[in-house]
Amino acid sequence: MMASSNSWLIETLGSPTAVIGLGATTLLLFGTTVFFFFIGGTSSLFQENANGSVASGNVNDSGRKINVENGCGADKIEKLDTDKYPGGYLTIYYGSQTGTAEMFAKQIASEGESRGFSVRVVDLQDVVDNDNQEDIDAARVDLDREKAVDEEGALIRATLTDPRYRDGISDGEKNSCGRSKALFFLATYGEGEPTDNATQFVEIMKGKSGISNIYKFTGDVDQNGAMNGSTSSGSLEETKLDETLRDADFLRDLDFAVFGLGNKQYEHYNNMGRFIDAALAKCGGSRIAPIGLGDDDDDLEGDFENWKENVMWPSLKKKYVKGDLSPKKDYAESNSLPSCPYKIEYLKKGDDRKVPPDMIHTSSKHYFTAVDCPISAKRELRTPSDPGSTMHIEVDISQREDCVKYQTADNLGILPKNDSAVVEAVAMALNFDLDQLFHLLPNTQPGNKETSATKHTLPFPTPCTVRECLEHYCDLSGPPRRSDLKQLASYAKGDIDRKALLRMSSKEGKAEYKEKIVESHVGIADIVTNLCQSIECPLEHFISVCPRLQPRYYTISSSSSVHPENIHITVSVLEENKKNGGKFTGVCTGYLSSLKKGDSIRVFVRDSTFRLPKQVERPIIMIGPGTGIAPMRAILQERSHVRKTLGDVDHGPNILYFGCKNRAMDYIYSDELQDFMEEGTLSELHLAFSREQEKKVYVQHLLAERGAETWKLIHEATASIFVCGGVKMGADVDHTLQGIISEQGNMTRDKAKAYLDKMAMSGRFVQELWS
Repeated sequence: MMASSNSWLIETLGSPTAVIGLGATTLLLFGTTVFFFFIGGTSSLFQENANGSVASGNVNDSGRKINVENGCGADKIEKLDTDKYPGGYLTIYYGSQTGTAEMFAKQIASEGESRGFSVRVVDLQDVVDNDNQEDIDAARVDLDREKAVDEEGALIRATLTDPRYRDGISDGEKNSCGRSKALFFLATYGEGEPTDNATQFVEIMKGKSGISNIYKFTGDVDQNGAMNGSTSSGSLEETKLDETLRDADFLRDLDFAVFGLGNKQYEHYNNMGRFIDAALAKCGGSRIAPIGLGDDDDDLEGDFENWKENVMWPSLKKKYVKGDLSPKKDYAESNSLPSCPYKIEYLKKGDDRKVPPDMIHTSSKHYFTAVDCPISAKRELRTPSDPGSTMHIEVDISQREDCVKYQTADNLGILPKNDSAVVEAVAMALNFDLDQLFHLLPNTQPGNKETSATKHTLPFPTPCTVRECLEHYCDLSGPPRRSDLKQLASYAKGDIDRKALLRMSSKEGKAEYKEKIVESHVGIADIVTNLCQSIECPLEHFISVCPRLQPRYYTISSSSSVHPENIHITVSVLEENKKNGGKFTGVCTGYLSSLKKGDSIRVFVRDSTFRLPKQVERPIIMIGPGTGIAPMRAILQERSHVRKTLGDVDHGPNILYFGCKNRAMDYIYSDELQDFMEEGTLSELHLAFSREQEKKVYVQHLLAERGAETWKLIHEATASIFVCGGVKMGADVDHTLQGIISEQGNMTRDKAKAYLDKMAMSGRFVQELWS
């Protein structure tokens, strides 16, 4: 091992022989992960009578009658080994954008057997994609109701209350249908939105729960573990419930608990977790444990571990498990490898067999939808006197318009590539052959509990080479989470390496983890190539342990009407000094800065929340400092185009607030803004140069100075407000707008917030922010 590696480890441990104390919550992410699939063989022949009641008469393919007298489909049930699983079945559903919620779900699954539960993990997209009509039809049967469950309700019930995963079902006792129990891990994305794989589930639950406004959840957990539902304008019942849509008991046989993943920098903190917790209860579900809320701005993993160990598992044990269970073997402290959900099949060159798309995670769909497009233009926007870099990049989509289409100010997703030098260093350290072609397959061998089915179990498409795998799909440079370090410890052959990783993965090692991993910009590549060189990890295990390389999203800075064959983006290059004297460069911005005109990048388009009002006479107030000007540039191009094409129609004013450090350094697109002013498209331009005077001035200060004019535009002229930039700026602008509305509208601060919330609900106040 290199001397630098030893010194870092000894510093981490305190001494080479230090005793490492592990927290009780740092449990391994490997273990039992049972993936859900549907078993066919049952035909539903029930009919709905004129009064809406259900006439039984279900038979399966062999003619055997299904037990619909109790509405359970009990003949489907395979008896569970209650000695091994005294807690019964437990299903974990996740809505995840970057993989963290899924990781937490699988961590619970890995601990399930040792806690007495038979666990399966289900992607929320799979709940709404269920195409087994027999199961859906069977889920409509409910003799405790006067009417059958409707189609959407049956679609949800087909998975959430699947009789194969209920406890206490009896063939002989009428109405002994048992109950289902589930955990939900919901990440909140952007400004209070659901993740892509949870969007359809959330839409259905909005209707079934009657909670039409899902953006006003505030307050704490009440004594029953529920969100108190307080809002700026009244109670949950008063402001959010549409009783005409609500189905108050269609999930009455479901026990549930929810953990939300969010970030307190955003206004709608943990909005999705709070909504699902409330919605499941409104639909008749019974809460097992109080909701857990994780804050990624502070210590998301710590919040999860605390909820898991001190709330969730104790609540499940108290309700479902009697007596004590022997602890599960901790692979990180043993000499054997953990189980792995994947296996590798090495191929000969020219073997073009493809893995079916339905075997790939739904959260990895961008690997299929992204296409290669060339860069048609690239230029630096800052002046040479500024040490930083902001690039204007144009992507030619003229040859891919069949699959890449955009609207003004949509988002462009870019799939970055790891630096080739980093890839080669990792391959050398782990003894991987970069040119080797392989298939990644689910490990369905007998005895392996990681994967019980093949649907949606693989993280990316194959075949591919090892080089392609490491370049495109593995996050080698981003800071690994503490749980990732725990997993890596299982592969460390040296005691010092293993103990260092275990220490920093523990609760006691949080401060060291923050200092030595996060603040030092240490990625998995640094760990395996330098800091912990004794790690030996087979390729399939490395794929399982290493986080996926996520797409980066940039708000498009061009109008689709003006530039239908090109997409423009505005990219600020992330570059920071590392504690060891080196440079840290963002994976995607570093990748983009290395490219030149003619090089291709893999891209896809995602809808944005920025949408111009259809009435061209309505004013627009735009607030976009720094690269937040990107969508404002697109909007101004669009408004200019409309002015030129519609002729003598009244057009509303366009007002822009822009800010940067210094007009001589980073006043980007200044020439274009001047052109918009001269042609009349840009009515007012308010500039905040924060470093040109002793007291810093920001866009919210300029906005406050024009309070009366802003209120008149909002209240009398029905102006739309668009905000883009950092979260802190967004919060300051929000606070300033509330103050303007309160003062100029002569109302309380709470009513001013409600006024602004109403604007947001109608699409007149839109924010796209990043942390």
